[in-house]
Order: sequence, then C-alpha cells, then structure tokens
Amino acid sequence: MNPILIVLLVIGLLILLSSFFTVKQQTAVVIERFGKFTSIRNSGLQLKIPIIDRVAGRVNLRIQQLDVLIETKTKDNVFIKMKVSVQFKVIQDKVYEAFYKLEFPHDQITAYVFDVVRAEVPKLILDDVFVRKDDIAIAVKRELNEAMTTYGYDIINTLVTDIDPDIQVKNAMNRINAADREKTAAEFESEAQRIRIVAKAKAEAESKKLQGQGIADQRREIARGLVESVEVLNNVGINSQEASALIVVTQHYDTLQAIGADANSNLILLPNSPQAGSDMLNNMIASFSASSQVGQMMKKTERVKPKEVAKPQPPEDTEEGNSEEV
Repeated sequence: MNPILIVLLVIGLLILLSSFFTVKQQTAVVIERFGKFTSIRNSGLQLKIPIIDRVAGRVNLRIQQLDVLIETKTKDNVFIKMKVSVQFKVIQDKVYEAFYKLEFPHDQITAYVFDVVRAEVPKLILDDVFVRKDDIAIAVKRELNEAMTTYGYDIINTLVTDIDPDIQVKNAMNRINAADREKTAAEFESEAQRIRIVAKAKAEAESKKLQGQGIADQRREIARGLVESVEVLNNVGINSQEASALIVVTQHYDTLQAIGADANSNLILLPNSPQAGSDMLNNMIASFSASSQVGQMMKKTERVKPKEVAKPQPPEDTEEGNSEEV
C-alpha cells in the first residue's frame, strides 16, 4: 500500500474523530466558528465541524461558593472581620451572558459584597452586628441578585459565617459577660442564703414552740402525779404536809440511785450525807409554814381598814364675844 495513502487515511480518521466531543452533566460548552459564537451544547455526545468549529469554553452549571473576608468598622468604632459565604450558579438559559459579558465573576461578586457590607455594618453597634447578621446577609443577597442577574448568575444564598472583633474588644466582652454572670450568681447565692436563714429561723421557732409545749405537758403531768400521790397518802391517814415531805425524800433517793447506776457518771451531789434528805425536808416544812403565815397576815391586813377621823371646826365669831373683849 502507498505510504502517502496511509498517511491521508490516518489524518482523515483523526479529523473525523475530532468532530465528536462529550459534555459532562451540569456543564455547558460554548462553540465558536471562526471566532464567532455559534451555539451552546449541553451534556452528552456532540458533533462539530472539524477545523471550522472549536470549543471556546466550558461553563459550570453547578452551585458554587465564594468566601469573602471583609474588614470593616462598626458604629461604635470597633474594627471587625466578617466572613461572608456567597452561593451562586450560572442560569442555564443565560450561559451566553455568563461566558461573554463577565470575565471574572468572582472578582465582581467580591466587589459587591464589600460594597454592601461596608455600607450596612457602620450603621450598627457591635452587639447589633451579632444580632442582625441575618439582615446583613439578606441585604448582600438582594444587592447581588440585582447586579448579577444581568450577567447570567443567580445568587442562591448568602451567609455571614464569622464575625471576629479585635482581640482586645473580644477580651473586654468576655470580661463583661463574666462579671454579669458573677453578679447573677451572687444574687442567686444571696437569695438562697436568705431562704436558708428564714427556713432555719422557722425551724428553730417551731422547735422552741414544741419544746415549750413538751415542758408544759411534762410539768402538768408531774403536778397531776403529785396531786394523785398526795390524795393516796391522805387516804391512808397522812396529811398533805407529811405527804409532800415523803414525796420529796423519795425523789431525792431515787435521784441518788439513778446517779449511782451509771458507772461513767462524774456527777457529785452536794451535800451527799444521810442527813441531806432530813435537812431538805425540814427546810421545806419551814418554808411552807412561813409562806402560810405570811399569807394569813396579808389577808388580815386587807380586811382591816382605817376609819376616817373628823377634823375640829374653828369657833365662829359672835357679837357678844366682841363686846366682852371691848
């Protein structure tokens, strides 16, 4: 076979193969003929005229994200760094505008983001920037949509992903927050302490009340027991004075017995002689007698009242007396 024919066949085969090309999903291809726009080809196997047509470029139709870092100043003169994420894509019906009208779309979007953020943030104080970051994002999206739709771009969403104040301002804000939390904690601790004090006072008052009621009930029962003991002794011919003395002596020796029953007791009862009960009995009898006598004297004094003594009247002057003196 002729070598020239083989070369021509190979060149023809290459030219034929070059007329076919593929386009990936979510991608658009711009075809030019002798430098002039001819058509836009979508995904799949496509055909072009060899040598005459060429692929001018490929346009990505998927959603893209551009992160823009901006440094600006707030209304209260605090410098902050904001990170704004812009999600955008090329409108499928406007691939021509996206490819031919705008050469550097990322730079254009960045410029608009800078313009909007530096117009909105200086109107707000630092605290409001954190609170109203969604409003800033909405303003950026609105401005970008109005500008970029003309160039075939659709702004899907804008997000303020980071707000970073100056390090000194951040430390000051942390100290303010810590001081406010300490103040709140101190208020809660004071309230808790007040509640504990009030509860303790109420418990002590209730305890004293119950203790007083217990002592009163105890003394009442002791008095009732003494009365019953005196009545029993009176029934066997022992008078009240002797019965009281007998009860006192019995309680005295019962106390001594209770003290002696405890091996670890260090209590010493003075006086502790056998005559102690007799002396106590004599003292009680003497005190009872003295008390009775004093009471009788007070009753007699109240019954006897002094009578009023008539005062003498001065003599009246008469005419006879006057004449005799003359």
